[in-house]
Amino acid sequence: MDTITVSELAKLPDAAIIDVREADEFRQLRAVGAVSIPMSQFVERSGELPADETLYLICASGVRSASVADYLTGHDYRAVNVEGGTFAWRDAGLPVTEG
Repeated sequence: MDTITVSELAKLPDAAIIDVREADEFRQLRAVGAVSIPMSQFVERSGELPADETLYLICASGVRSASVADYLTGHDYRAVNVEGGTFAWRDAGLPVTEG
C-alpha cells in the first residue's frame, strides 16, 4: 500500500482527500478540503469516488484509512493512505475545520 505524509499531501493543491471516519468525528475536526465517506458506508457509496484520480484516504490516525486504501487498491482504484491521519494533519499546523 502506498502512503503519504501530511506535509507531502498538503503540497498537492487538488488532491482528492477522503475522510473515512464517522460523521460525528468528521464534524468535530477535519482537514480543509476533505470529503466525508465513512468507512461504514464505503461499499455502498463507492460510486461517488472519482475513478480517474488518486484518492488520499485519511482517518484519525491512519489505521482505518489503511484498511480502506487496501480495499480500494483491490478494486482498481489508486489509493494512498495518509500517515498519522487527521491528528498528524492538525499537529503539523495544517488548515483544519472544527465544529
